[in-house]
Amino acid sequence: MSSLYTRLVSGVLFPLHERLKKHDSVARLKSLEATQYASADELEAVRVERLKAFLCDIGTQVPYYRDLFDESGFDPQVVDSVRALERLPLLDKAVIRAQGERMKAADHGPITRYNTGGSSGEPLIFYTGLGRKSHDVAAKWRATRWWGVDIGDPELVVWGSPVELGAQDRVRQIRDGLFRSELLPAFEMSRENLDRFVATIERVRPKMLFGYPSSLSMIAAHAKAQGRAMDRLGIKVVFVTSERLYDHQKETIEGVFGAPVANGYGARDAGFIAHACPSGNLHLSAEDVIVETIGADGQPVAAGEAGEIVVTHLATRDFPFVRYRTGDVGVLGGSGCACGRTLPILADVQGRTTDFIVAADGTVMHGLALIYTVRDLPGVAKFKIAQESLDRTDVFIVADSRWEQGAEQRIVTDFKRRLGEHVTIGVSFVDEIPAEKSGKFRYVMSKVQPGMRQEVSAHA
Repeated sequence: MSSLYTRLVSGVLFPLHERLKKHDSVARLKSLEATQYASADELEAVRVERLKAFLCDIGTQVPYYRDLFDESGFDPQVVDSVRALERLPLLDKAVIRAQGERMKAADHGPITRYNTGGSSGEPLIFYTGLGRKSHDVAAKWRATRWWGVDIGDPELVVWGSPVELGAQDRVRQIRDGLFRSELLPAFEMSRENLDRFVATIERVRPKMLFGYPSSLSMIAAHAKAQGRAMDRLGIKVVFVTSERLYDHQKETIEGVFGAPVANGYGARDAGFIAHACPSGNLHLSAEDVIVETIGADGQPVAAGEAGEIVVTHLATRDFPFVRYRTGDVGVLGGSGCACGRTLPILADVQGRTTDFIVAADGTVMHGLALIYTVRDLPGVAKFKIAQESLDRTDVFIVADSRWEQGAEQRIVTDFKRRLGEHVTIGVSFVDEIPAEKSGKFRYVMSKVQPGMRQEVSAHA
């Protein structure tokens, strides 16, 4: 049973906040909560209706799509299946950059400029309107409620944030205080900050934690090393997103905080795509987000097979994302879940294409094939693997007192066995491995573009 204050926030204060921002997220939430248990036929009918209306809209209002539809003879009026999207070309960052203003609807409402961090080397500037923002709020809100918590319950968010706060940031601080959500900046995970984060969690006793899995697992490991008991603070769930969640991170977080980890998948450009339910499945926000997985030839792969995740977001009419290549690799599942929700399932998210390593012979394998070797060595406090080319891969290690002299040779031997005997493996010891500008941390980065030409290796 939620507290009186939580019911005040979720039922009155937050809806008022959304109305003042001209978001229809409250109405969208009601709609999403109604359709999550719909039959497969009912859900498909909703998706087709919304897809048809969306394509008719952008085919009239968005210059790029108006010309594209005319030149290709694509008629959105006859769309009767989500598979009609397969007749349209894929969208990537290069196309969006080249089209520029032609990607905006002629009658767009208020839009906000965003940019991706460019961790893949390709930052992107794009815009979101009120519809997209309303959907993202509602989709996250729905998933939050799946776990028995709600807006207004005490929450700590570990996220990238500026050190110096501007006037608008201070307004957000006041708002977050009212909604009982507190931010812990994830830019620098120093020992002093980790001490402060652990102390803050003990003081706040949040119902939920939210953040990057790398940051939250680091905080959990720090608390464990200090012998701090964190499993009786009343934490009900730990939401993680924005990075691949590794098994060892999940085990650490759940073991220390005594709460289940709820994974989420999405991106700043592509939106909130899938959320985990208490039964352990990642459910797609299928009412507004159509997900395909494609192979190297750009054609859809079958359910159960790995492919690049492609997203069509039906709430992006002001700046449309249609068949947008995310650069992530995943596996689509079916539907049907012990939780009772009929939303389609994203069976696996294997990481970004840059999280995959390419051996000298062209074999593509997930970075986990190399991660396990380094992570399991005694004395490895932090590490990062960087594949510079097919001929060279570097490993950077922050070592502690348990490091055994000569252990680096084990890394070289194992990496050569997987990548090729003639590949140069560099092992360097450093004092610190900084996170990305966003505050995220990635264990593997590859500059080699596999293009999904080969099957993902089972080496991982």
